[in-house]
Amino acid sequence: MSRSHTFAQFAEAIDMAFARWDLAHLHMFTLADGTSIIPLELWDGEAPEHSIDSTRTKLSRLGHGEQFAYVFDFGDDWAHLCTVAESRIDPLETFGGLPAEPIPYFGWGDLPDQYGRRWNADDGESSPPQPPSRPLMDLPPLLPWWGPQERSR
Repeated sequence: MSRSHTFAQFAEAIDMAFARWDLAHLHMFTLADGTSIIPLELWDGEAPEHSIDSTRTKLSRLGHGEQFAYVFDFGDDWAHLCTVAESRIDPLETFGGLPAEPIPYFGWGDLPDQYGRRWNADDGESSPPQPPSRPLMDLPPLLPWWGPQERSR
């Protein structure tokens, strides 16, 4: 993606990269300062406080190394931690040309594996690793269910 693309275009690229077929769900980006970036024209009712339009807001708003969250489908909450690279890539070197729209070129996530592997080192015979006892604790607290949670007294 380039700094001239919008957050809405970036959302579409993420959804395509994750092979989402039902795109009728809303999306929201949450920046580290608490700003919400959403498709305002699709929002039913009052938009969240401090929200701006994803169809008009350019990615140039982000700085190198900045982290932010992307959530697709507020029922299932498909959440992604996004990090802006420390330096720009050369699209000619990486893609062999200048892409007309944002496209994925690197990442890691939970997509069904084409060979049926259930985790990165799955040999088809070993038991799966134990899930973490406190999942999502290592993520920055951009979303309410990420990062260290304060215990109620």
